[in-house]
Amino acid sequence: MVEIIKNHDMKNLKPILLILLTGILTNCYAWNKDSMLKRQHFEVSFGQSLLFISNSKQINIRNQAAVVIPTNAVLFFAEFRPQKKIRIPVFFNLATETKQFLVNNQIISERASPTFGTGFTYNLFKIQLDSTSKIEFEVGPLASVLFNTNKNLRVAPIIAGRFRIMRGKNFVMYAGMSYSIGINALGLLYGTGTIF
Repeated sequence: MVEIIKNHDMKNLKPILLILLTGILTNCYAWNKDSMLKRQHFEVSFGQSLLFISNSKQINIRNQAAVVIPTNAVLFFAEFRPQKKIRIPVFFNLATETKQFLVNNQIISERASPTFGTGFTYNLFKIQLDSTSKIEFEVGPLASVLFNTNKNLRVAPIIAGRFRIMRGKNFVMYAGMSYSIGINALGLLYGTGTIF
């Protein structure tokens, strides 16, 4: 192992060491600032999204007064909490069906793109239900990245919010909404997860 590091160019290791040091310092800062139980700085969730999408054929569809049929998607969600009120969510939506539009009693289908995104959310308020249960509301700006039907990379801003119900030390259940300004998409999301 020592010989490999000696032979390796140290310039390539500097960015890796900088990222590692930043992560360690951020984690130490979160442990000191957060009043919740120690080592509970991550949430990992699995859920579902209903996406009301209409981006590639918007003008034609609007002219034909089409109805957009919701698209189901599997939602993979993780959240890092560096401070008590500020959260950094990361999500991945994988569509399980095509986008569909109802135009003149005919269904038009097109490929639904997977979406990856992140951003910042703020814990707006918390309601303590009992000693082990509470409800929180998080809201904030996010950004999503997707490949549209022409295989072009597209970045779209999102406004999102969710109610998060927590029970015990680590159980989480949530429901929320998102609206993507760039692609004119409304999303309903829900799921369950764990905090660790």
